Amino acid sequence: MNPTSQPKAPIDGAALLDELEAFHRRFNVFPTESAYVAVALWDAHAHLIDCFETTPRIAFLSPEPGSGKSRALEIVELLTPRPVSTVSASANALYRLVDSAEGLPTVLFDEVDTIFGPKAGADEALRGFLNAGYRRIGGALRCVGEGSNQNAQVFGSYCAVAMAGLGSLPDTVLTRSVIIRMRKRAPNEKVEPYRQRIHEKQGHALRDRIAKWADTVRDQVANAWPELPEGVTDRPADVWEPLLAVADAGGGTWPARARAACLELVDAAHANDEASLGVRLLTDLRDKVFCGADRMPTAVILEVLLRMDDAPWGDLDDKPLNSRTLAKLLGQYVTPGNKPIKPRGIRTASGTPKGYYAEDLTDAWTRYCPPPPEEPATSATPQVSGGESVADTTPPIRHTPPEIDTALFPVAG
Repeated sequence: MNPTSQPKAPIDGAALLDELEAFHRRFNVFPTESAYVAVALWDAHAHLIDCFETTPRIAFLSPEPGSGKSRALEIVELLTPRPVSTVSASANALYRLVDSAEGLPTVLFDEVDTIFGPKAGADEALRGFLNAGYRRIGGALRCVGEGSNQNAQVFGSYCAVAMAGLGSLPDTVLTRSVIIRMRKRAPNEKVEPYRQRIHEKQGHALRDRIAKWADTVRDQVANAWPELPEGVTDRPADVWEPLLAVADAGGGTWPARARAACLELVDAAHANDEASLGVRLLTDLRDKVFCGADRMPTAVILEVLLRMDDAPWGDLDDKPLNSRTLAKLLGQYVTPGNKPIKPRGIRTASGTPKGYYAEDLTDAWTRYCPPPPEEPATSATPQVSGGESVADTTPPIRHTPPEIDTALFPVAG
């Protein structure tokens, strides 16, 4: 038999993914083992992006400069197809880049925090590009032509995007991203000095081998529905499904490592989430203010919230929380009857002050707040132990800080 007619041995995808990981390890110190797994899978997914409905962003973030973010992008640039590295670009230029006939680019954004900073209002269109391009159907409708000869045209924005920046990013970007929180290297953490003239050729050679392997598994990946770890749903599932599909196609230890990394990084992202101001308010009302009471005057709510040392309520835009802002924040949410939450009159022994009812807040508490603590929190709410009830049919409260004199705020029986 002619040796040239023998079928070629299949490409070992697991070994190639191992090489991708090892290449990053030469120049990058990532915070966890899971980060190396995620970055290697992300590099490979960029070669198969046409197979997926979504493409996760990858975000290298750190609180301080000099943490290796830009170096991570440089290595990603060597290993991904048609990379375009930038620290400044217009949205229109990027839309046209994605729609070019050369194929989908891999966009590498360094110093991405400057796009989302307080002075970055002019970059709203760029933010829209980053958000819309996460899903294949994303794009922008623009008028093209000259003078009165204008036609509407949809420009695609779906492409792989890797970012590096200081601090954090808006939730709309973070929830679409695999987040790698970089740190300054410790004295005992060593990396190989990166020399572009030497290492660029090595990276490109590995990139080309990944591209060849990707062509052999394209149909498999396009038709894959990878099993997600238990508890990974909704947006995190959209983010990780492409990476798990790549891991499954690679085989070896990668399917198991990918799922372990998925769980670790998703949990880490959730643990680092800062609840929106509205969710924080709802949670504090449930756990620190009402604590089982069925109604509470606005004045008492504000007094309790403003006494909380670890809460933002004493300094909202350089002003303490007031009744107007409280009503505005709560008015974003609805009662079980699907009406905006609003203050209502509360009958007390001394009058009818405005306040809020637990029955109006229960639906928002259920939908938006994290599970309540296993042990009930000690109420910080001013309450009294006897006297006339707010509602004749409601039993009196069991305890009260003695220094505050208010009307009765009964606990729901």
